[in-house]
Amino acid sequence: MQTPFHGIIAYPVTPFTADGGADLPRLRQLIDRLIADGVHSIAPLGSTGESAYLQDGEWDAVASASLAAVARRVPTVVGISDLTTAGAMRRARHAEKEGADAVMVLPVSYWKLSEEEIVRHVARIGDAVGIPIMLYNNPATSGIDMSPELIVRIWRAVPNVTMVKESTGDIQRMHRLAQLSGGELPLYNGSNTLAFAALAAGARGWCTAAPNLHAGLPLALYAAVQAGDLARARELFFRQLPLLQCLMKGGLPPTVKAGLALQGVDVGTPRAPLQPLGEAATRELAAVLAGLGA
Repeated sequence: MQTPFHGIIAYPVTPFTADGGADLPRLRQLIDRLIADGVHSIAPLGSTGESAYLQDGEWDAVASASLAAVARRVPTVVGISDLTTAGAMRRARHAEKEGADAVMVLPVSYWKLSEEEIVRHVARIGDAVGIPIMLYNNPATSGIDMSPELIVRIWRAVPNVTMVKESTGDIQRMHRLAQLSGGELPLYNGSNTLAFAALAAGARGWCTAAPNLHAGLPLALYAAVQAGDLARARELFFRQLPLLQCLMKGGLPPTVKAGLALQGVDVGTPRAPLQPLGEAATRELAAVLAGLGA
């Protein structure tokens, strides 16, 4: 099963209207903008897209609208995580039906899951769809930390788990995953401040919300690494590092939505319990964006 993803995989926010509903026309505009800017793939309904805060009907509508907006111009990977296996399976089937190229699975749970429960969860999702799965490890948001050994075990056990997004920010994990898989498991970086190190170490792509606010620098960083110009890549990374640090510090939905507002794009506010970015952080973000230029 092929894994068509490489380069900059962009995570759009989910815009909301003044009355709190999903703003699907604005979502289509955001996706058009990202594709016009040159990102290599679109990943709707991740953490940036506030997937965890959408009701099922809203989630379905955002997934369908996102995939219709992309219209197969670039590959798509849809985040389908849910507290229950049944819910994640339902979302995965919907994404596949609507034309997703892959789904992203982040195991999340209220109760601590055993390794056997995690393997079974992913395996059942794999049985539910015929498209590739990007297994996603992000203990900061999920409460579950999958070891490299467990990740490789799942990759070997579930045929359509064909790639892994690692977001712990620990480059040693990527090295260990490559070692355990004999270099055969495609790895994707999900930690913004690790972008240069991960790409230089062989990650096939960088999953990031940064292109919502500035696509040029992430794309240039990836191109420089691909060209073998690591000195140029390092320079590009440190140039955009202040923006990446703002994203990490302020949280993805509040920071991206505040940044888009600063750029004249109204996408509404994050959904409660998330709150808009504070005044001091917004001023800092404005200064950072001004320093980056167009």
